[in-house]
Amino acid sequence: MTAQDSTLGDTDDKIFVGKGNEQAWLTLALANRHGLVTGATGTGKTVTLQVMAEGFARAGVPVFAADIKGDLSGISEVGEAKDFIVKRANEMGLKFQPDQFSTVFWDVFGEQGHPVRATVTEMGPLLLARMLDLNDVQEGVLNVAFRVADDNGLTLIDMKDLRALLDAIVPEAGKKGADAEESPLGDIKKEAQGFGNVTKATVGTIQRQLLVLENQGGTKFFGEPALTLKDFMKTDRDGRGMVNILVADKLLQSPRLYATFLLWMLSELFEELPEAGDLPKPKLVFFFDEAHLLFNDAPKALMDKIEQVVRLIRSKGVGVYFVTQNPIDVPDRVLGQLGNRVQHALRAFTPRDQKAVAAAAQTFRPNPKLDTAKVIMELGKGEALVSFLEGNGTPAMVERVMIRPPSARIGPITPEERKAIMDASPVKGKYDTAVDSESAYEMIQKRIAGTAATADGPAGESGGGILGQIGSIVGGIFGTNVKRGRLSTGQVIARDVTRSVTNQVIGGLAANVGKSIGGQLGGSIGRTLVRGALGGLLRR
Repeated sequence: MTAQDSTLGDTDDKIFVGKGNEQAWLTLALANRHGLVTGATGTGKTVTLQVMAEGFARAGVPVFAADIKGDLSGISEVGEAKDFIVKRANEMGLKFQPDQFSTVFWDVFGEQGHPVRATVTEMGPLLLARMLDLNDVQEGVLNVAFRVADDNGLTLIDMKDLRALLDAIVPEAGKKGADAEESPLGDIKKEAQGFGNVTKATVGTIQRQLLVLENQGGTKFFGEPALTLKDFMKTDRDGRGMVNILVADKLLQSPRLYATFLLWMLSELFEELPEAGDLPKPKLVFFFDEAHLLFNDAPKALMDKIEQVVRLIRSKGVGVYFVTQNPIDVPDRVLGQLGNRVQHALRAFTPRDQKAVAAAAQTFRPNPKLDTAKVIMELGKGEALVSFLEGNGTPAMVERVMIRPPSARIGPITPEERKAIMDASPVKGKYDTAVDSESAYEMIQKRIAGTAATADGPAGESGGGILGQIGSIVGGIFGTNVKRGRLSTGQVIARDVTRSVTNQVIGGLAANVGKSIGGQLGGSIGRTLVRGALGGLLRR
């Protein structure tokens, strides 16, 4: 389509969004400059979001959108030629043609969509501290825990891993010096204390906040298989972009979990995607509904992170569109990054409302033919003030337009329709069953139980080459018993050396291998033996 299509309105490089005295076009090449959709409740924000999502999908751009009330799910079903829809299309010179779009439903709780999981390590201490509403001291202890986990090859996957790690870094009452160091977790506790005063009281507070998160359903979010973000960035067999909908009605009951989860997704996209430069169209468009939740009471470190992601992710080919009620919900330093604007009606009943109207009017490029502040309060349902970026990257003058009608269904789908879509989903079976891999919890329990030195095979038999021989010597020193049906001491050491070296070299922490393995053997003699052996091996 090089010219305007009489059915759809779109062209090869633009999306037709609405029409007033002038037509409103969203240029695909500038869609990664982000955007903002605002307006009071009931003024048509969700329909505008659906219209934009349909336009991106038709252009072959995958879409991710949070669905707060379930209304956006209708994009997956064929639209109905209702009288008011046909009339609006005709007034714009369009011929309404019902359509539907390939859709994948996601749900953190796994109830109305495929489960969405991340590992604790992927979430990281900054976002996890935000999710748990920790203060600076508590966040510092959480950072210590993550550092200790990295240094000791303890993989943090789910909540029980994090709980076990927090318990492990608490100093043991009454044990100091050599006595503390000889305990099964002595090296972990010693390292944690080396970063600062990790107290039982602070760790206890973090544990209680974890309990709150668990009660909100956080245990379902952390785990494996973790989400592969490339599963969001697919097209269907017709070359249209897949529409990924996050079912968020229940998730929104935990606002901090909702906001942090979406920010994590943005951060992961930012970190994983390569630089793309200026593209003819985005790789992905991300709609962030109820965006004010992201900024409420956000500490400076988090605000810096948000600003960085929004500013730089456009070079990765991702467009981010915030959806909220008032423009003043978005901080100025983020607002300045949002080039494409759609403003639905606002009501000015209070001084704060009047301030919001004035702020909204000031964010648009003035149009001599419009009193922007006055028009914002006069807009009817489905009407909006629109300003999209033009070819040279500058905002067009604000125009009053009627938003075009969606082609797919307006409103929610039925549970039966949702089930049919999920049964035919391209990711069916990939995420539906949780997997509990060996991770920090199991590793710490082995240390405590002292089972890491049990053997496999006849008594006295050892394996693992040179490491097996070292294990036999150490086992003799410490009186290790070898039993049938279990790994030999040497095999345990070899296995754990491999894991520890792999994890720590990748993380730039190879210098800590000796200490980590020494902790598993227990005691200063064991650490000395292993340091000597590994030093020789790694120098070859």
